[in-house]
Amino acid sequence: MIRRDEGKHFSPEQYRGRLRFVLGTLVLIATGLVARAVDLQLLDEGFLESQGDARFTRIAKLTANRGGIYDRNGEPLAASMPVDTVWASPPEVMKAADQIPRLAEALNRDKRWLTQLITSNLDREFVYLVRHMRPSDAAQVKELKIPGVYLQREYQRFYPAGEVTGHLLGFTKKYEDIGQEGLELAYDRWLGAEAGAKRVIQDRLGRTVEDVESIRAPHPGSDLVTSIDLRIQYLAYRELKAAVQEHGAKAGTVIVLDIETGEVLAMVNQPAYNPNDRDQVAAARYRNRAATDIFEPGSSIKPFIAAAGVASGRYHGNTIIDTSPGYVQVGIKRIPDHNNLGPVTLTTILAKSSNVGMTKMAMTLPPKSMYDMLHAFGFGEVTGSGFPGESAGLLNEYSHWRKIGQATISYGYGLSVTPLQLARAYATLGAYGVKRPVTLRKVDEPVPGEQVIDPRVAKELLEMMESVVSTEGSGSRASLIGYRVAGKTGTAWTADGGAYSQDRRKASFGGVVPASHPRLAALVVIDEPSGKKYYGGDVAAPVFAKVMAGALRLMGVPPDGLDRLPATTLVQANP
Repeated sequence: MIRRDEGKHFSPEQYRGRLRFVLGTLVLIATGLVARAVDLQLLDEGFLESQGDARFTRIAKLTANRGGIYDRNGEPLAASMPVDTVWASPPEVMKAADQIPRLAEALNRDKRWLTQLITSNLDREFVYLVRHMRPSDAAQVKELKIPGVYLQREYQRFYPAGEVTGHLLGFTKKYEDIGQEGLELAYDRWLGAEAGAKRVIQDRLGRTVEDVESIRAPHPGSDLVTSIDLRIQYLAYRELKAAVQEHGAKAGTVIVLDIETGEVLAMVNQPAYNPNDRDQVAAARYRNRAATDIFEPGSSIKPFIAAAGVASGRYHGNTIIDTSPGYVQVGIKRIPDHNNLGPVTLTTILAKSSNVGMTKMAMTLPPKSMYDMLHAFGFGEVTGSGFPGESAGLLNEYSHWRKIGQATISYGYGLSVTPLQLARAYATLGAYGVKRPVTLRKVDEPVPGEQVIDPRVAKELLEMMESVVSTEGSGSRASLIGYRVAGKTGTAWTADGGAYSQDRRKASFGGVVPASHPRLAALVVIDEPSGKKYYGGDVAAPVFAKVMAGALRLMGVPPDGLDRLPATTLVQANP
């Protein structure tokens, strides 16, 4: 058999040509490889590094703690507790899809829900599984070591006193430490933390291998020390809640102020809500009635109208005003008293809460003097507390008053106030005419105030207001054993659709203790008591007495009325 290539011979030139071709090809390949290496190592180094960083370098968030809120004695009122949020990368989780039932069990979630969440987000690299788990529960999830499942440290706001301080503190967003209501909102910038950031290298499982650099250091929020005394806050909350339940009332408020500093020692409302339970967070429940709601004060305004009369020089505590025949006619309106008191002193008019007597005195005063006095006590303006949503009330300028308007203002109708305004007005009387801004932050020394009335006028009014709490006065149930009390009752009809309701009232009592050298001022408002008792002296005055008795004891204020105790009364101090 003859092979096909037999007889073919290659010349030396052909061998040399082929050799040169092969060598040239190898040189070109080598040159290309060298050129590519130079290109990668020198020319494209930055691009390649950036691509590598994009795949393995991440910006990690460094969480920072929101500042805590404390009462004046250091008791915590709000704190941020560490929690863990579980998140996942759905494409990675699907590589271990058989682990989803175990993951669902660890998360305490339905398996079908979790499967649907993962499979419907395969185009995403990040999806929350559970927000704010307890670290101990989240640790069990981490132990499963399921690919694509990660933990992120966060913080959740917690309020140890719950509903006792709910209206005052407010709350933050559910999953973010950002103030939404109350002091959390008012001092959000002070309390707020600034998260930090760092660049890290992670492996394909998302675990940090190396910290590359710090981008921004975390800055925790500052702590806030409030003026609140949690002991008095608890006391006020307990007594208010009991009174609202006893009298079937719609709502209620108690405010306690330190007269020397303007500090709010207690501020509570009913109905209450627990800021730890977000299902209770509804606008109708969380608004702070003490600062935002306005109402016509009724007879609790009378001491400040009487102040205008005393300041005029025409009236004093023993000035006789004839209230006969038990009513007074102003225009087309007849203003009555419950009983015809006849000729009585201004002190008795306050003690018996005579509308006729107050009207007759008010109608002899220039409207401007009444307006100036009310404005001097802070009506028609905010108190300076800085509480979000605080109302300024309503006090029309005197040039708009008609005679009937001047008359009704004298016994608490035709103007509107907030409980906080009214409490500050009583504190101003207790400070002998010095009006101080209300503060919700603790102060280290008395705050300078404005002398708005003559101290002698204030002292005379306090002496007159002690008669209200005497056995013959309308506020006798506000009396305290061993302490002198100066105060005033109030009962006002509630406006309803442009007219006054015939069965809905607001009962109030405001006052100061000890009357000889006032230290505390307090206001109690009970909204729409539904029982047989609805007067301020029956409903609000007892709450005042119970709260003040406890507060004076807690603050160690010495009694000033031991000399007035009956000889048969035994006062025993605790050892």
